[in-house]
Amino acid sequence: MRLKNIKGAKDIIVKGKYYIENPFEYKGKWHELFGNNNEIHLEIGMGKGKFLIEKAMLNPNVNYVGIEKYDSVIVRAIQKSNELELNNLKIVRLDARFISYVFDKEIDVLYLNFSDPWPKDRHYKRRLTSRVFLEKYDNIFKDKKNIIMKTDNLLLFNFSLDTLKDYGYKIIYQTNDLHNENIENITTEYEEKFSKLNVKINMLKAQK
Repeated sequence: MRLKNIKGAKDIIVKGKYYIENPFEYKGKWHELFGNNNEIHLEIGMGKGKFLIEKAMLNPNVNYVGIEKYDSVIVRAIQKSNELELNNLKIVRLDARFISYVFDKEIDVLYLNFSDPWPKDRHYKRRLTSRVFLEKYDNIFKDKKNIIMKTDNLLLFNFSLDTLKDYGYKIIYQTNDLHNENIENITTEYEEKFSKLNVKINMLKAQK
């Protein structure tokens, strides 16, 4: 999803209506930032923002935070959200490796949508459902740990099922063909692209 050479991207990002420039300052204080005690849902790798922005529009009583590490992608989410009036959305430029430095027992639901599968065996620790990251998530969840994941990559999906179970999560829902299920689903940009190519979408919901 990374784009190239977006002119003035950095300036657009820092001036974003919902952009948080210094997220480390809000560790343990995200409810104060939102000004309420509503649930906080987090998406790692929000891309161009379609999924999270639609979530925020449909659920005004839930707070949403999206993180994305690439300027060339997050700028699109900034541009989209600038056109809307949303009291429940925050956007952060961040590498997921540093997530536990930004949140502290505050997140209710974590979304992992079409994460980089890091297919080579030697890179498995970089996958967002590896034990390395599951340990980081322990520090950010408020109470029950809820992870919702979607991916077109079956190898990553099966890897995630195994690592989540091994780490003590219970898989409460799973499918290898989401778009043929009778379930509410907000799509991402990647998801729409793959769906048009008749690629099946895998989804799981895990809880601990």
